[in-house]
Amino acid sequence: MSRRVVRQSKFRHVFGQAAKADQAYEDIRVSKVTWDSAFCAVNPKFLAIIVEAGGGGAFIVLPLAKTGRVDKNYPLVTGHTGPVLDIDWCPHNDNVIASASDDTTVMVWQIPDYTPVRNITEPVITLEGHSKRVGILSWHPTARNVLLSAGGDNVIIIWNVGTGEALLSLDDIHPDVIHSVCWNSNGSLLATTCKDKTLRIIDPRKNQVVAERARPHEGARPLRAVFTADGKLLSTGFSRMSERQLALWDPNNFEEPVALQEMDTSNGVLLPFYDPDSSIVYLCGKGDSSIRYFEITDEPPFVHYLNTFSSKEPQRGMGFMPKRGLDVSKCEIARFYKLHERKCEPIVMTVPRKSDLFQDDLYPDTPGPEPALEADEWLSGQDAEPVLISLKEGYVPPKHRELRVTKRNILDVRPPAGPRRSQSASEAPLSQQHTLETLLEEIKALRERVQAQEERITALENMLCELVDGTD
Repeated sequence: MSRRVVRQSKFRHVFGQAAKADQAYEDIRVSKVTWDSAFCAVNPKFLAIIVEAGGGGAFIVLPLAKTGRVDKNYPLVTGHTGPVLDIDWCPHNDNVIASASDDTTVMVWQIPDYTPVRNITEPVITLEGHSKRVGILSWHPTARNVLLSAGGDNVIIIWNVGTGEALLSLDDIHPDVIHSVCWNSNGSLLATTCKDKTLRIIDPRKNQVVAERARPHEGARPLRAVFTADGKLLSTGFSRMSERQLALWDPNNFEEPVALQEMDTSNGVLLPFYDPDSSIVYLCGKGDSSIRYFEITDEPPFVHYLNTFSSKEPQRGMGFMPKRGLDVSKCEIARFYKLHERKCEPIVMTVPRKSDLFQDDLYPDTPGPEPALEADEWLSGQDAEPVLISLKEGYVPPKHRELRVTKRNILDVRPPAGPRRSQSASEAPLSQQHTLETLLEEIKALRERVQAQEERITALENMLCELVDGTD
């Protein structure tokens, strides 16, 4: 009998563990909206969760350190008139988050480092261009201020958030509702899945489909797809017999999957979270009480099952921490934020090591907070890989960062509400948070907005007069 050779991998013993009770975030009324997004977004500074809200849509933003019971009067981010369906932190500024809503709008918010006294109700900018609900958001991985939104109108719009302009509109590619959108590592291509059961790779700047695969999974339930580090695609879906599947595809040969894993029969859509540094994909099913993870390699069978983290309670949604937010001293390679009905619970994935030294093999240089391109450079056809940083000394998020002022950058017209950059919230009493200078700047900004609205009204009235004269 031949001895079975055990596959060598440093990730064979990834160990998942739920955080202690005092490390969870309690008493949060997680949204009950039936939508297949993660409902949770996290970065090295903040945890954001879509919550139940009367008369509109809201989400809560908590500093990561604010664990324990959350006060029922804790300020929310409220501005949408319909339920919030998706939220996404800007990868290049930890204080900026975008939200998409059933009310057809996308709003971009600047979150202060201090805890606000009341609800944040004024977005920095509102992006209006969709005619139906907006359910998907994704920031560009390398270009500053570039945000993608996808709506129930089957349209993908790519915005320059810094100017409020729609850079691109992909409105004749998808014949039905879009289920997922993912950028590749340098943001030159998109992978989308659609209700028409087709997996597409799109060059957004040319507004064309580069490759597509009809029915990558035979089942009727929604698909999801993410790019791997080497440009392949991971898709999750269902077989004809309603078995959940994970498939690996080579876009240069879309006929057959490189690998196909069948798992179980369940209705929950699998949300794939892919870590390019370790080439591990974590599958979290909505309504499941487990997280499965697989390592993707270059040799057969290409997709290697590693393990399953199981718990008792089902998950309503899941947040995935960027690599720079992990604790490298504890050999932490991934951290999830699992949403329950009334709380959020961190789940830590570690690779146990005896040494206390920095583990270079677990932590290659990873994308940092600096963008590699400006929005107009990307639009003109330039591509750049993410700007990498080392985690050897650990990552310390910068203090409150305003977006850089560029020409017509609406995000920087508004002054920061509260303490100015040189003064932290703990040093400034509430009475000083609105200085005379800040108030004057706010008044000036409001006047400019009113003037712009008046000019718009005048232009519309002139158009109306021309139309009336024409009909006469």
